[in-house]
Amino acid sequence: MRTLNLGILAHVDAGKTTLTERLLYTAGAISKIGSVDAGTTQTDTLELERERGITIKSAVASFAIGDLTVNILDTPGHPDFIAEVERVLRVLDGAILVISAVEGVQPQTPLLYRALDRLGVPMLFFLNKLDRSGADPERTLDQIAKRLTPAVIPMRRAIDPGTPGVQIAPLDERDDTGRAAIVERLAEADESLLATFVETGSVPWPRLRESISAQSKAGQVHPVFPGSAIGGQGVAEVLAAIPALLPAAAGDPSAELRGRVFKIERSPAGDRVAYARLFAGTIQSRDRIGYGDGSEGRVTGLATIAPGGIVQVQAVEAGQIARLNGLAGIRVGDPIGAAGGAELATFADEERQFPPPALESVVAARRPGEGGRMRAALNELAEQDPLINVRQDDERGEVSVSLYGEVQKEVIGETLAREYGVEVQFAATTTVCIERPLGTGEALEVISSPTHTNISGKSSPASDNPFAATLGLRIEPGPQGSGIALKVDVDVKLVPLYLFHTVPQFEAQMARFVEEALEEGVHGWRLTDCVVTVTDCGYRRTGSTTSDYRRLTPLVLAAAVREAGVIVCEPMTALRIEAPVESGRGIAGVVLGAGGRILGQHSAGERTTIVALLQSGRVHEVQNRIPGLTGGEGVLEASFAGYHPVQADPPPSRLRTRPNPFRRDVYLAALGRSA
Repeated sequence: MRTLNLGILAHVDAGKTTLTERLLYTAGAISKIGSVDAGTTQTDTLELERERGITIKSAVASFAIGDLTVNILDTPGHPDFIAEVERVLRVLDGAILVISAVEGVQPQTPLLYRALDRLGVPMLFFLNKLDRSGADPERTLDQIAKRLTPAVIPMRRAIDPGTPGVQIAPLDERDDTGRAAIVERLAEADESLLATFVETGSVPWPRLRESISAQSKAGQVHPVFPGSAIGGQGVAEVLAAIPALLPAAAGDPSAELRGRVFKIERSPAGDRVAYARLFAGTIQSRDRIGYGDGSEGRVTGLATIAPGGIVQVQAVEAGQIARLNGLAGIRVGDPIGAAGGAELATFADEERQFPPPALESVVAARRPGEGGRMRAALNELAEQDPLINVRQDDERGEVSVSLYGEVQKEVIGETLAREYGVEVQFAATTTVCIERPLGTGEALEVISSPTHTNISGKSSPASDNPFAATLGLRIEPGPQGSGIALKVDVDVKLVPLYLFHTVPQFEAQMARFVEEALEEGVHGWRLTDCVVTVTDCGYRRTGSTTSDYRRLTPLVLAAAVREAGVIVCEPMTALRIEAPVESGRGIAGVVLGAGGRILGQHSAGERTTIVALLQSGRVHEVQNRIPGLTGGEGVLEASFAGYHPVQADPPPSRLRTRPNPFRRDVYLAALGRSA
């Protein structure tokens, strides 16, 4: 049986969960349609989701179309939960991007479209809410063409849109103008179709449908369907088109196992349950598999998602979604494979589609004595969403979490109270900065032993290096947004293979040690966008351990970073604000008052568009003012604009949560080692 993993994505309140519910019902997977408002949908299972009427966690349901099993993944639409969307994007074969025909293309929509497009995920558009007053499919289609992509193909037409009696009908095959427009779009990637049109002046509809199917599956065009998820109009047409327009999962069940975890939850007994998409290979119950950066575990329970719910099975094959029990320590985003090690680490190293959280807040238990319970609960939440990045400042006893926004902060607080019985309070939200190296720095620590000669041939003078390892590192700037890259430039004879087994394992472990060491730079922020090169390495034939390399890495890097110098950078957001012309001056004043910079403004007719750059931590100030300034007619689209150098002197800093290698004596004392 073939499988298709289908994502449903949209801006919040565009109707994505309602469409999911209607597809399940129309396909016969459920007997009754649930309601978002009533909290009875199949995919919004959390109490908080039902109360707030928004999706917070991704959810999976399944239905069948003939011999095709469709695993439908419902994702959050609120920007505060974009991390959930990111994890799902990487496991999709196709997607439906839902756009309200009343509100049109909303701020989150371009972000979702661009992410799907970068990953090469074929997608359909569903123009929703055509039964609502103000719905305008032609205007919405024009917005899609201008703000998302011109590669759209209308598949149906709406009769009486904007009324409860709206009907969805086939395209008028007698409409030569409409057919010519479709031919023109398809001909960009289909030369034989263009040749037919030039020779005969027309292309038969069966030939057009054939080209639409091929190009849609390849992601070259995006078919558009109008309808109403809540009323059901147009949903049957979308359902019927899914097998023809979106590609089924690929993957060889007999190949070496490869997959990715996109969701973690806890069983009633408190055990971790991982949901993973398999790209290749097969998992059988009781198999031992690798995951993360080298861990291994045995699968003690195996299930898959099927029409009707979760089904216990003996094996799950490539293309399917596996529900795995027994893998202690597995985390969201982990790759899985036949064995752990460098291969999995390489598979995991992929470009992020959305920026990391730009905000953080200190959180504390309201009731004395519950700090430990709070930290344990936050660590469990971090299993499901590692990007909340729970940090503990041992010096001040503070715990902080990273955030995308205030709604996420509220949800974390309510989750802690309801599911863990811990009431918390948050401090004011602050901005998360990063550090980047300014230049190149290099440092070397040699094994300290009066009689020892480093295996690389360097003698070891009196030294205060208490670790049984020699390590040389160089740090230099990398491209902006590149993260941390590790290179190894040493003779293979210098690598302690009795500890790391293979050179790739050594590289993978050193990459992890470097990542850990750079979590807190000179000013306490994560140091990134750099290239770190291992320039020297040595060991004792007896006595050296991997722990020596792990503990020595921060000291060597600190010395190299001090020589290179750093600059603190803050996250910036690009704003595109479209509003009535008369509100333009007021909007510009608000942006400038929040410390932003106007990059451009142009007006056309009764509308004006302002483009600006603003610190990410102050975007909410502008967002909150736009409705009042524009009478509710303003549209603000925000997108991450990278990290820019902070102008303040001294730059902002963050308290450290681990021993400080920039103060050698303090670092060694904290590790219980004497200098």
